Parts: sequence; C-alpha cells; structure tokens
Amino acid sequence: MLFSYAILAAMNPLVTTVIAVAATAVVIGVLAFFLGVTYRKKIAEAEIGSAEQESTRIINEAMKTAENKKKEALLEAKEEIHKNRTEADREIKERRNEVQRQEKRLIQKEETLDKKTEAMEAKNEQLQKSIAETEKVKAEISEIKQKQIALLEELSGLTSEQAKQKLVEQIEGEAKHEAAVRIKAIEDQLKEDAENKAREIISIAIQRCAADHISEAAVSVVPLPNEEMKGRIIGREGRNIRTLETITGVDLIIDDTPEAITLSCFDPVRREIARITLERLISDGRIHPARIEEMAEKARKEVDATIKAEGERAVLETGLHGINPELVKLLGRMKYRTSYGQNVLNHSLEVAHLSGIMAAELGVDVNLAKRAGLLHDIGKSIDHEVEGSHVDIGVNLAKKYRENEAVIHAIHAHHNDVEPTTVIACIVKAADAVSAARPGARRENLENYIKRLEKLEEIANSFEGVDKSFAIQAGREIRIMVKPEVVNDESLILVAREIVKKIENEMEYPGQIKVHVVRENRAIEFAK
Repeated sequence: MLFSYAILAAMNPLVTTVIAVAATAVVIGVLAFFLGVTYRKKIAEAEIGSAEQESTRIINEAMKTAENKKKEALLEAKEEIHKNRTEADREIKERRNEVQRQEKRLIQKEETLDKKTEAMEAKNEQLQKSIAETEKVKAEISEIKQKQIALLEELSGLTSEQAKQKLVEQIEGEAKHEAAVRIKAIEDQLKEDAENKAREIISIAIQRCAADHISEAAVSVVPLPNEEMKGRIIGREGRNIRTLETITGVDLIIDDTPEAITLSCFDPVRREIARITLERLISDGRIHPARIEEMAEKARKEVDATIKAEGERAVLETGLHGINPELVKLLGRMKYRTSYGQNVLNHSLEVAHLSGIMAAELGVDVNLAKRAGLLHDIGKSIDHEVEGSHVDIGVNLAKKYRENEAVIHAIHAHHNDVEPTTVIACIVKAADAVSAARPGARRENLENYIKRLEKLEEIANSFEGVDKSFAIQAGREIRIMVKPEVVNDESLILVAREIVKKIENEMEYPGQIKVHVVRENRAIEFAK
C-alpha cells in the first residue's frame, strides 16, 4: 500500500500533501485518546477512594446509631417491666380484697342459713303438734259420726247400706222419669219437625212440578179443525210429531179426544211456544219438519218479545228504575208460571204494591220495599231449569245482577229460610202471606172459603169454657176467648192443644193455622 501511495505521490503532489495531513490527524487522535483514557483512570481511582471513605463513614455512623437504639430499647424494656410489675401488684391486691369480701359474704350467708334452719325446726315441731291435735280431733269426729249413724239407723229402722240402696233407687226412678219426659218431648218435636218438613217438600214439589189436580198448569189443549189433521201432525212414520217434540221439548198427546191435541210440559214457556207453533202450522196447512222448525223459531221470538214486554210492564207499573234487563226478562217469564194456581207475575206485582203501602205506613224506603216485593219470587222463573229451591235460585240471581243487599235478604227471608233482620224483609214476608192468603188468590171459591172459616169457629166453640171465637187472617188464625171462671191459667195450654188436634183431624187446609187462646194469659199453638 505504501508503495502505491508513493506511486500516487510521485504522480500528484497535491495528493501527497493530503495524505500527509491525514496521517498527522490520525497521530494526534491516537495521542488524545491515550491521554483521555489516562485521565479517566485517575478520576475513577479518585472516586473509588472517595467512595471507600464514604462507606467507612456510613458504617461508623450506623454502628453508633445501632448502639443508641440498643440503649433506648433496654431503657424502654426496663420501664415496661416496671410498669407490668406495678400493675400485677395492684391486681393481686384487688383480688385479695375481693376474696376477703366474698369470705365475709359467705360467713353472713352461713349465719342466715343457720337462723333459717332453726326457724324451720321450730315450725316443724309446731306442725307435728298440730298434726297430733288434728288426729285427735279426727278421732273424736269419727266417734261422733259413728254415734250419729247408729242413732239415724235406730230412728229410721234401716242400716246405712239399706239407706244407700233406697236413695239410689229413688234417684234412678227420678232419672228414668226425667229421661222419659225428655224422650217424649224429643219424639213430639221430631214428629212435628218431620211433618213440617214433609209438607214443605210436598208443597215445593207441587208448585215446581204442577201436580195432576191442577192440570191447566201443566197441559194446554189445541183445537183441531178436523180429525184428519191429527194424521198430518203425526206425519209419515211419525216424523212430524218427533220433530215438533224435539224442537219444542213438549210432549204431544194425541188420543181419542175429538178434534183436540194436548200439549204436556212442566215448563210453561216451552208449552206456550209449542202451542203457538202448532196453531200456526194448523192454520198454514203445510206441516213438514222444515216448516215446523221455521214456525217454532218464529214462535220463540214472539214469546221472547212477550216476556220482555210483560217484564217491562211490571217494572213500569210498580214505578221502579234501574232493574237489570236480564231480571226484567225473568220477571216476564213469570207470566207463564203459576203457584198453587196463582199467576206468579200477578202475585209479585200484588206483593210489590202491598209492600209499598206497608213501607209508606211505617216510614221506610217505599221504592226499596216495592223492589224487594217484585223480585221476591224471581227464582220461580227458572226453577224448572235450575236445581234448588226458588228462594236459593232467587238469591243467586239477585247477587249475580248486583241487587241491593236489603233486596237479597228479603228474598232469602220471605219463607223463613233465614231469620228476617230488616224491616223490608218483614214487610215482604207479610205482603207475600197476605197476597197468597186473600180469598180467591189460590183457586179457592168463596163458598169453600166461608165454610172453612165457619168450620174453624164451630170447632173452637165446641169446647167447654170457650166464650167466643173469631177466625181472622183469611182463616190462617183463630182467636178464642175463654171464660176465666171455667178455664184457668194452667189448663189454657191444654185447651189450645185440644183445639189444635181437632182442627188437624177434621179439616183440610193449606199452610198452617195459628190458634190464639186468650184469658189473662195467652197460650199460642200452631196447627200444621
């Protein structure tokens, strides 16, 4: 390479100069580097020496600090030991004092216990003395008792066992007599209740099922223009009559009755629909299943319209407002319902008017009384379709259509199913009885009605001691005045019972008759 530079230098003087400068710079740089390294080494050695001195100084200071801390810790430990020793001495002193106090207390308790023991011993000694005295008195009493028993046996002529036996026999006899009396009373009450229940059930069955002796309440007769019409109504293989019975739910009775067909059904609404249907079919002359169905539908609509109109008429006639439309329809259905031959809608209207009159006299709500009177038999409108008595059905209907509580209670109480607790209920009950019991209300002609009243008075006057008798309340009550010099207070009840028995044996009557016997006191019985 030097050889190359030499060649280059020989070739170019400027290059030679540059090379010389560069070589000089390199030499100067190397010298500077060595000088710097030497200087840094000296500085580092100086710093290392300074650090060793500083570390020696820190170690010396740490040792001094540790020595001081050690001395302080020893002082604190000594102080803590002294404090704990002082606290322990104080606690021991307190415990010693507490033990002394407990010892004193125990000594006092022992002294108290000794005193109590002495007192108990004294009481025990006194009790033993009392027991001994008691035993002595008991022996004396026993001796006196034996003497008294011996004296009683001597006076009565019976031993104690015989006296006991006689007393037991006497008590048994009295008990048997009392039991017999009570059994007889219970039997009489049961017979009376059974008879009442039987009559109630029979009356309900009669008014719900319309017994045969009131045939007009269960059957309707449709006249025919000729005998040929019977065959047309029956139809080929009986298809017409089967269709009519199926659609209307009514039994058609075609017998030897000339030019007439009988419709039989306990539901008066269905019977009315069947009657209208049959009359229109006969008038039209076209009788076949399709025509029967068409006519039955028209008749049903006509009857529904009549029911609605009758219900509205009843509401309008009584001047009541706000009655549920469904209840109005049910009122209209009662136009076709009878009870003991009495039309139920007319009966309800009559009860409503009577209730209003009574309420006005008593100063209670007239409209509420009329409302309760009009709705009191509402259950009879559907009692052919729903199980239960007409009272329960009516209560459920009134509750369903949110009637007034007073109206619901009046419906529930008008036949004593519950005890009437309001004036309205009592008014409706009385109005119902008046409407049902008035002459002619229930298919009883005037002659029979008068005969029953006369028979009642005749039976009462036949008894000795009866002064006068008066049949009142349409024959539901009879008041009898007796002669006080012949009939005393004790025999008053017997006279009433005898009259009741004779009335029950010799008369037939609906419901019950109240027999009211009057002297200074009154004896009241019911002939049921």
